[in-house]
Amino acid sequence: MEERDFFDEKPEKRPANLLCPHCHQTAEYEIQWLVRTKKKSLPARADDRDRAKFAKAQSYMLRRDDMMMCKNLRCRKRFEITGVQSVAFLQEGLPAEGSLIGEP
Repeated sequence: MEERDFFDEKPEKRPANLLCPHCHQTAEYEIQWLVRTKKKSLPARADDRDRAKFAKAQSYMLRRDDMMMCKNLRCRKRFEITGVQSVAFLQEGLPAEGSLIGEP
């Protein structure tokens, strides 16, 4: 079985405050995420190895955006997102807004 069989996927947008490295202005950007939530039960065609993988599986979010365009009309340059984690594991529900921002 593939990993996708253990999770339900849905796209989501979340806000984050990012700093443009070119013009040094901070703005709020909508970052696209792919939220993978663990299914309640294992699919019927699973064997023992799949059951072990399913027991260890956790819900998580994958960041889909790697680049953003500056919102400053004079700048409008693209920059790489470095201050936001690319994978965030979910505990009970969704993580807090500030928990996605890491150290650059």
